[in-house]
Amino acid sequence: MTPAVRSPVRIAALECLTAFGDAAATHAALVRGEVALKPVPVLGEGGGEACPIALTAPMTDDFPPRWTPELARFDHAVRSRDWGRPRTPILLTSSNFGVDGLVTHMRKGTPGALRRGVVSRCAADLRSHFGWGENITVISHACVSAQLGLMQAARLLAAGEADRALVFSFDFASAFVAGGFHALKILNRNFPAPYADREYGAIGLGDGAGYAVLTRDEGDFTIAAQHCHNEMWHFTANDPSGEGFRHALAAFTGQGMPEKVWFKGHGTGTLEPGRLEAQAAEATFPQAPIVGWKGALGHTLGSCALIELAVGIESMRRGVVPGTVGTTGKCFSDRVATAPFRTDGFDGAVMACNAFGGAHAAMLITPHA
Repeated sequence: MTPAVRSPVRIAALECLTAFGDAAATHAALVRGEVALKPVPVLGEGGGEACPIALTAPMTDDFPPRWTPELARFDHAVRSRDWGRPRTPILLTSSNFGVDGLVTHMRKGTPGALRRGVVSRCAADLRSHFGWGENITVISHACVSAQLGLMQAARLLAAGEADRALVFSFDFASAFVAGGFHALKILNRNFPAPYADREYGAIGLGDGAGYAVLTRDEGDFTIAAQHCHNEMWHFTANDPSGEGFRHALAAFTGQGMPEKVWFKGHGTGTLEPGRLEAQAAEATFPQAPIVGWKGALGHTLGSCALIELAVGIESMRRGVVPGTVGTTGKCFSDRVATAPFRTDGFDGAVMACNAFGGAHAAMLITPHA
């Protein structure tokens, strides 16, 4: 068993954007049980089956892309030439970056759209927009992307190679991305119900972005431990024994780990991963409530770990954790919480995410003592 990386770092600043708004607005909507997902033509302007997608703005083929003004909402916090210097690295994460530019180029031939479809050029444009320096690492590993960015930032700080680190992540739905998931049949007209034991699985997609500033000496919350594991089992599927999920979570047990935590899972609404994750969480943390928020927010793909971290810390600040919105009836585990619950008595939260091919990553979040 590979132990969790215990290199405590503190979260000095954190914010996210979802279809509901910022972290405070998103948390409040989830506590109320609201669902941001709406039926949207899967190919945007190209039409197609109406599937559940949570958008901050209509899904168009415009250029500059619709997410350009959305990311500008973070200007006040991340626009600075101090970022991207030798002691202030940036970890830029996403699963899609500007891939929507490929469809815009194909449909409209818009000058500049193809440039945004190349990851390196998309990153260069963001660097220019925010005034960043050159110390930028780009990470894209499907739905664990942001978690890997947080882990790399923590390692740089723990090794004394950075004074502060900025993790910045964004994923916005597009015809390219939605069409791909629709072709796999996991994005369809059905709305997701994370961890529900039902006949069919379905996901929703969601717009999302966020940032976190990590330090060693500032902030009310700590990333106390992190762990990642890749089964290397299949291009998309997990080992059906569930060993990958169990291995990823077992690192957060034992000496020095909190005894009472709540568990925020990946919970997309697909069946086998939902069952395996719920069973592994229940076996590893028998008393922990299990929640997942993608039934309301949609799957924000490579950015989900950072976005859901922001919502999770907002939950700790407010003293109430939103339940698993969109899920009713029988679940894969009796520990799945479908209603909000208080954080009183909990020592922290384990927050997990998973990706195609059996990639798993998780982190332990605790209030700073």
